[in-house]
Amino acid sequence: MKTARFHFHGDLAELLRNRQSGKLFDYSFQEAQTVKHLIESAGIPHTEAAAILANGQPVNFNYLVQDGDRIGVYPPTAVPPQAPSLQPPPPRPIRFLLDNHLGKLTRYLRLLGFDALYPPDHLTDAELVQLAHDQQRVMLTRDRGLLMHKRIAHGCLLRSKETTEQVTAVLQRYDLYDEISPWQRCLRCNGRLRPVPKADILDRLEPKTKLYYEDFQICQECGQIYWKGSHFASLEEWIAQVTRRQA
Repeated sequence: MKTARFHFHGDLAELLRNRQSGKLFDYSFQEAQTVKHLIESAGIPHTEAAAILANGQPVNFNYLVQDGDRIGVYPPTAVPPQAPSLQPPPPRPIRFLLDNHLGKLTRYLRLLGFDALYPPDHLTDAELVQLAHDQQRVMLTRDRGLLMHKRIAHGCLLRSKETTEQVTAVLQRYDLYDEISPWQRCLRCNGRLRPVPKADILDRLEPKTKLYYEDFQICQECGQIYWKGSHFASLEEWIAQVTRRQA
């Protein structure tokens, strides 16, 4: 039986299965195992491990753990200076794929101008993984098992159940504050919006909307119409609140 000592740094300790948070622990194994396999066996998806040190030296996910090794695993927020990040930056402009439990987060990301795809409910995990891979999308989920698929190159495990905190986590993880561009995407289908003359959509407007509003946008994909109605001020305040959280 071989034994290696693992230390999960930062907030990774909160994700450990059946471990006392923040403690070193010894991991016993018989056959040769990659460090990626052992990290995920402890309950942490590879997407959350940004750097790994084996006996003080940087290694990648394919490193075969040896008897007596001391392994340090670091989150994206705490990469040590001597270790290159194991998380490749996602292609820009960034595009997201969300699992089917994150509908509200999807709409808020679209509100901020980000390409956020919300797949049909019938897609299996394998199909979600394939979609993320084929379209080079960042997988956003609270399902750690989904992120453990080896074909997931870019992903983020959301810790909070609260939507604004989820948005903030995504913005901080991928440094997106300078890329926020509100009111550019349809909240319903993710299509792009464009200005539309009021006269072109007059027959689709309610009487009070016709009376009080002049400026409109329309989704180029589904035809949904948008204007600065009673909801606009509260959404603008939410956008300002999220942006302030950068500090």
